[in-house]
Amino acid sequence: MWLKLSLDPQKILEAVEKAKNTKKRNFVQSVDLIVNLQDLDLKKPEHRITGVVELPHPVNKNVKVCVIGSGQLALEAKKAGADKVIQKEELEALGKDRKAARKLAQEYNFFVAEASLMPMVGRILGAFLGPRGKMPTPVPPNAPIDQILERHRRLVRLRLKDQPTLQCRVGLETMESSHIVENIQAVLKMLEEKLERGWRNISSILVKTTMGKPVKVQIGRKK
Repeated sequence: MWLKLSLDPQKILEAVEKAKNTKKRNFVQSVDLIVNLQDLDLKKPEHRITGVVELPHPVNKNVKVCVIGSGQLALEAKKAGADKVIQKEELEALGKDRKAARKLAQEYNFFVAEASLMPMVGRILGAFLGPRGKMPTPVPPNAPIDQILERHRRLVRLRLKDQPTLQCRVGLETMESSHIVENIQAVLKMLEEKLERGWRNISSILVKTTMGKPVKVQIGRKK
């Protein structure tokens, strides 16, 4: 009989506290979640997980969102503090400058695009955004862009390619440990839904700060 993963939130909290109790650096360290997987054939495309998770508690560190839109949407995006706003003319220019298009894809974490511009985005930027899992979220021209930007700054991206390990940022060392635990739980819930065998595909879970050593979350198995 398969054994199910038994994960006590208190055990996650203990691992987070231990990971944070490390040598202080002259910068605020990120807190990362590492999940090692098992019994997955990564040669099968359906086993290569891609997706985003909305964290209950935002990690306010270098999440950059680019908005591609025109007219009122572009104006509202600028007012709302989008990290970059690209209008139709600039998008067309990127079609003639592959170097700039590649740089754009590398520089921004998430993209939002006016729905009517999505075919053009796909044609001009698809080759650069697609492989990185960064194709834009399409929105209508009257979308509440401030709320959309706030949500995107809560997102973390998960990508599983040729190695059975997923790693993502779930907090900062200055955050409340309980908030980091809730972020970790959100990621694990998404993984349980995405993985073919759910918890059975997870072999170990670790937490670490940027410069710290990984700390294993103590987990059990039950019927």
